[in-house]
Amino acid sequence: MTNIEIKVPETIRQYVLDETTEKVRNAILLYPSIANDTISHGKAAELLGLSKMELIQIYGELGIPYLDMSDQEFEEEVRTVKRLVGKL
Repeated sequence: MTNIEIKVPETIRQYVLDETTEKVRNAILLYPSIANDTISHGKAAELLGLSKMELIQIYGELGIPYLDMSDQEFEEEVRTVKRLVGKL
């Protein structure tokens, strides 16, 4: 572990110092690297000492979707899966 000093207003100090908040804060710090495909959800979870499902759940509770695709992209994925299943 390493320490990084973050300056916050004294008025929010009580809200950012518990263990649960620390997990969420650290997950938020890693999210930009997931969003720009620098690391995967799995790698981020590993770095945070969480399971991938725990990390996905944290993001879900924050309103950050695991799948980040448009409706059109999602429909294309469904068509692809249906096509592949039909070949089995």
